[in-house]
Amino acid sequence: MTIEALSAIASALPSMNAAAAGASITGATPMAGTFDKLVHSLQDINAQMSINQQAIESLAVGQSDDLHRVMMNLESTKLAFDLTLQIRNKVLDAYQELMRMQV
Repeated sequence: MTIEALSAIASALPSMNAAAAGASITGATPMAGTFDKLVHSLQDINAQMSINQQAIESLAVGQSDDLHRVMMNLESTKLAFDLTLQIRNKVLDAYQELMRMQV
């Protein structure tokens, strides 16, 4: 895991803890805020992918010559997507483990 991914996780943890604390005060579930953050991050990744697609197209037709920046943005989007995918996999594994538990 890269430093950028770790710093993204570390920066998300205090806000998740604050959301959980605020949810306990208001009576809402902490998962509602977490789910909203996950949906928001997916929307951000989708927007980044659209921007990257336009940058690739402009690079291909010769309107831009900044290959370095395009590749950095592509890698950044890939890391964000991979992080989101791993979070999804962990949540799915936790759910499946709960379903296997005997009551």
